[in-house]
Amino acid sequence: MYEPVEFDFSDVFGPLPSPISTELVPCAEPEILCSRSHSLVGPLTGGLHSLDGICVKQQQLVLREEKEFSCSVMANDGADSDNTETLVSGTRVGPADFTLLKVVGQGAFGKVFQVQHIYTKEILAMKVMRKEEIMEKNQGDYMKAERNILTKIIHPFIVQLRYSFQTKSKLYLILDFINGGHLFFQLYRQGTFSEDLARVYTAEIVSAVSHLHNNGIIHRDLKPENILLDAEGHVKLTDFGLAKEVEEYAQTNSLCGTVEYMAPEILLAKGHGKAADWWSIGILLYEMLIGQPPFTQRNRQKLQEKIVKDRIKLPHYLSSEAHSLLKGLLQKDPIKRLGSGTNRSDEIKQHKWFKCINWNKLEARAIQPKFRPEVNGIDCIANFDEKWTILPAQDSPASTPKADDVGFFTGYTYVAPNTWLGLFEEANINDT
Repeated sequence: MYEPVEFDFSDVFGPLPSPISTELVPCAEPEILCSRSHSLVGPLTGGLHSLDGICVKQQQLVLREEKEFSCSVMANDGADSDNTETLVSGTRVGPADFTLLKVVGQGAFGKVFQVQHIYTKEILAMKVMRKEEIMEKNQGDYMKAERNILTKIIHPFIVQLRYSFQTKSKLYLILDFINGGHLFFQLYRQGTFSEDLARVYTAEIVSAVSHLHNNGIIHRDLKPENILLDAEGHVKLTDFGLAKEVEEYAQTNSLCGTVEYMAPEILLAKGHGKAADWWSIGILLYEMLIGQPPFTQRNRQKLQEKIVKDRIKLPHYLSSEAHSLLKGLLQKDPIKRLGSGTNRSDEIKQHKWFKCINWNKLEARAIQPKFRPEVNGIDCIANFDEKWTILPAQDSPASTPKADDVGFFTGYTYVAPNTWLGLFEEANINDT
């Protein structure tokens, strides 16, 4: 049994405010604090229940949504004319262009379905969100930002948006279907990852976040539930519901994210920038190597105090390089945090813990992680929690938003250029 080493980082953290205040400071943006999802523990041990075919009720719902979709398109044609909803068949994209197969998740505003495109036969993921609930909780700007950000980003380790569209009552995002399960579903099964495996995963996450930052985007909700594995074992960053576009050195003051992974400056309402994502990656790496986040506490206020005040404890069995990287990423002072200097993400990529990583090969997906999830075909759902997959695949009716909010999501439609989809498959591998 190894005794953890307690590090005093006060020399690099800078002086802490006294007394420490964990009271939430009102800010311009709505507060969004996410809870940890239990879906990361993976499927239950019982057999998966088959839900073959589409029931009559589902067909009626699809027809209802398609009719609603047609009406909303006609109403918004003038406003959306610069964003035509074009399909392979030459018609507009809508709910009826996809067959619902399974429920694979559920969020605050709706469900995530495994679907099949009725023309291309591709297996995709459909994220459905209810407009009325979004507007009631003052989350409309976040939902628009998620769609806008996804249209601008293509990266081998980020889930690709294929289509977005809307009906009078709902928003729809059609994304790549990633079926290797959550990264930390595998951690749950294994306990911890070896440094070699954690290094590849962390490097892929750093690559994705670096790309976001280079495009002026902060993710702000990096956590195990938002990192998926594809069938080949590579990571895919997902869920941009709290992401934000910022200027190079700009700060934002919203209190949002999942507390276990939130940087101290967010909790202290000091304003935060891109450095907050590097803190979250430090927490993720710690969890990969040790088996749990460094700060845990059921009481939210006490957890916030621990994140702001407590020292990090690292076990002896980690390499000195891992110690050094964790110490750099988990600096409580964002100015001194690794990745915040003039070289930005290159500070992290050039760290000695990553010395064996060829970043060009990595981003060409030429470095194969040693673990590959068990995936039996492109429609396999074995790595999703059974509590979702046993539910009937039905897109339930929803109320329309208030009259004042009807035009809020004008321009939401998007179709990904086909040239994007094969971009990284043609990437050249540089061995130097």
